[in-house]
Amino acid sequence: MSSQSLTRVEAQDRAALIRVTSMTVDLDLDQGPERFGSTTRIRFACHEPGAATFVDLKPVEVSRLELNGIPLDHAQLHDGRLLLDDLAADNELLVQARMAYSRDGQGLHRAEDPADGEHYVYGHLFLDAAPSVFACFDQPDLKAPYTVSVKAPADWLVLGNGAATRDGAATSDGAGRWRLAETKPLATYFVTVCAGPYASVRSEHDGIPLGIHARASLREHLERQAPQMLEVTKASLDYYHGLFGIRYPFGEYHQVFVPEFNAGAMENPGCVTIRDQYVFRGAAARDEVLTRTTTITHEMAHMWFGDLVTMRWWDDLWLNESFAEYMAHRTSVDATEFTDAWVDATMARKIWGYAAERTPSTHPVAGSPAPDAESALQNFDGISYAKGAAVLRQLIASIGDRAFIAGVRAYLGEHAYGNGTLADFLGAMERSAGRDLSSWSKAWLESAGADVIGIDRSGRALTRKVPHAFPAERAHTLDLAAFADGSEVFRSQVELASSSIEVPEVGSVPPGAVVVPNASDLTWATVALDRASVEALPAQLPRLPDAQARAVIWAALIDGAALATVDPRHVVRTFAAAWPAETNASVLNRASAAVLATIIPRYLPFEEQAAAEAQVAAAAAAALESSRPGSTEALVAARVLARSSAETDGVLGRWLRRESLPQGLEHDSDFHWLVVRGMARHGAIDAGAIEAARAEDDTLPGRLGALGARAVLPNAGDKTWAWRELTANRKRSNYELNALALGFWLTPDVDLLRPYVSRYFDEVPAMAEWVGEDALARVALYAFPLRLVESATADLSAHALTRTDLSPAVRRSMVDADSELREALRSRARFS
Repeated sequence: MSSQSLTRVEAQDRAALIRVTSMTVDLDLDQGPERFGSTTRIRFACHEPGAATFVDLKPVEVSRLELNGIPLDHAQLHDGRLLLDDLAADNELLVQARMAYSRDGQGLHRAEDPADGEHYVYGHLFLDAAPSVFACFDQPDLKAPYTVSVKAPADWLVLGNGAATRDGAATSDGAGRWRLAETKPLATYFVTVCAGPYASVRSEHDGIPLGIHARASLREHLERQAPQMLEVTKASLDYYHGLFGIRYPFGEYHQVFVPEFNAGAMENPGCVTIRDQYVFRGAAARDEVLTRTTTITHEMAHMWFGDLVTMRWWDDLWLNESFAEYMAHRTSVDATEFTDAWVDATMARKIWGYAAERTPSTHPVAGSPAPDAESALQNFDGISYAKGAAVLRQLIASIGDRAFIAGVRAYLGEHAYGNGTLADFLGAMERSAGRDLSSWSKAWLESAGADVIGIDRSGRALTRKVPHAFPAERAHTLDLAAFADGSEVFRSQVELASSSIEVPEVGSVPPGAVVVPNASDLTWATVALDRASVEALPAQLPRLPDAQARAVIWAALIDGAALATVDPRHVVRTFAAAWPAETNASVLNRASAAVLATIIPRYLPFEEQAAAEAQVAAAAAAALESSRPGSTEALVAARVLARSSAETDGVLGRWLRRESLPQGLEHDSDFHWLVVRGMARHGAIDAGAIEAARAEDDTLPGRLGALGARAVLPNAGDKTWAWRELTANRKRSNYELNALALGFWLTPDVDLLRPYVSRYFDEVPAMAEWVGEDALARVALYAFPLRLVESATADLSAHALTRTDLSPAVRRSMVDADSELREALRSRARFS
């Protein structure tokens, strides 16, 4: 059933008319793999008796509709909305319906684990998917307490927002009946139910019951890794209790690692859902454990920012995401072993954010237009996360941490279990800081764009260029450092609010030194390294002692390539010289990914790409040889070598036969799929060999690995198969579509790919007929033909963007990818 997206005006009108007092939801998950039963009882008050409104509902079929005991005409349900007229002062709505499980990660998603044939269900009601699970007034400011009950197969565990208890006796048909404790007031998009034969590890901390859960086939890995996750969870609870002065407010705290999850995680109160790739089934580099750690700390921060106090409407989503992003890294540094978490933030998050800032779809951190819920989805990006976190660091630099925390406590306390706005937040901060913050907000929160910060050696100055029509009063608190021959030459703390500021130390920097603006990455700005520093990098970067400064340099190089100010060949040369000496896991992983996935395939001509990949492979081989066996450095080097090597009769062939594997990777199935894909990319194996590998690893990751490897095969028949599976097979899950899209364009033979460029613009947008917006946004981005950096591709893209029938998600993905395509074209033209 189609449905229209709720507008902000409609939400304001509905919130002014009604108040939801309670939600009672009963779900029957024992009706087979396609459908489930949903019974909803909503009690709500109406401030204008006799008025009309609507409730949101997206069923497969409806069996009962009653308002205040009176049956409703089923014709009143249209386009996802059930009309409710002649309301009383106090009302009760009863809806009985059958709903459809999803395969795209939205609503109530059901997945089968091929490892053992077991099924798993989880609710992801983010943004506007709740009506596909139960009837509701689906907007963030109509919060209500929920009481949920669930019927499920007898051997399933049920978890949700409230503590789950199972009835002592099974139902007459042998199923289990579960009841979840009534919750505190929740926004609809936070409600979840997770059900299936999950494996569990339980604990308790400070009176709070804790649970970590994953698919039964991951039990061994879960039990081995749970102690570290529980340690982080407990440390984070203590840290947030002390910081916010408000105890965790939602009872039990469960973290459920679920299959085929679209995002990294979702902050459902009391029952956080997380992608189950974070339960590592093979070797894990240190930065991967760090990413899981910051995911845990991020989602827990949401228990206060987002769950306890929820944004009133989606244009203030930064009140959720920017805070959680900032708190995740602050907490990891202060309360866990990962004291280098801000380095990871630079490499994994800010590079993502800077890329988003360069696109036509960039927007302010706060107050971004969100006329309807569907449009709001487009602003869950690197601006709202990474830039928002950086802006908060600048706020702290401006008013001090004590005033910031006092303002946070006041904001949370004043709006607990309700909703907040930008004005509410600023009011709390102004009272704690004792000064007006309207100009600060206008410059940092309410304006898009990034300043460009550079160095003028001859003028001994730090410089700042401001984007057109950008508020000149934005002031940066940052540092400037210089490095030469393995030592720090100087470091100066500065306030930069004008076009330049003199830094006398710059005048005495040796000619071969590297000067790094924003060396500690304290602000949000594009760092433009001066020419002398860029030229010195191959010699100086391998010896530069500060990991944070090295991360800033890599971000500057990646930005410079995109902005056509740095030759991509020099980026590859710098990588070849510096990467084998790198010791920080985040820099190792993210720099290599950027070079292999972006710098080489986008910015270098086709005829130069193989030689550049050979340089990367040589650097990886050198790093592998010099690294301690079993270390993170050795693991990452082996993975990079598997991705970049063309030696199908050499190292790739040996590894495919599981000969001479690096220590710790002898039984690593995920690493084996990297090797399989590398062999497939160069045509050294066929579909039969890939299928044999899948038969040995018939798991969810194994099937995805096989799809990706089959999609990359460089022959016409396999390309035809892969494209058909991507664009026409409606039974494919969100993850399967992603695997096909990501693998398809990796084939070195661009002539084989060229016929599919025009087909993308016709056939991928049409998938909106059966793929949800959140999932399709990823597919449209991953499947965009960025491999074909040609004017013909740009022309087709420009024409496609004139269409009026593109869904918001597809349009946003195409706009962003088109922007990246044009960056690549400019770089190739500049450095041809």
